Amino acid sequence: QVQLSESGGGSVQTGGSLRLSCAASGETYRVLCMAWFRQAPGQSREGVASIDNKGTTAYADSVRGRFVISQDNTKENLYLQMNGLKPEDTAVYYCAAKAGIYCPTHTESPYIYWGQGAQVTVSS
Repeated sequence: QVQLSESGGGSVQTGGSLRLSCAASGETYRVLCMAWFRQAPGQSREGVASIDNKGTTAYADSVRGRFVISQDNTKENLYLQMNGLKPEDTAVYYCAAKAGIYCPTHTESPYIYWGQGAQVTVSS
């Protein structure tokens, strides 16, 4: 099993920045892909960004150019640097992980490990 724990959420004004972190523990050798998803109130969860074990990244159109996903050298710590935040970015952000190199952002179904979520609130 793999455990994921997010940190770094909070409240900012429009145009501000936040950095989310996700620490993976347990059988991390199973993980070849990690991603960030988010869920706004009353909406379904959507993919934000993903990164595979080779460092290949993918982003949702809504955040491309503003958000940056990265990992440290151990591959056990995942980050999401969020810049130019907008009120529509307000959501609970989840860290997710999976085995296998297929690393989608358009669907959550392949991801089997999930964190508990971190609230991000952007005020206008």
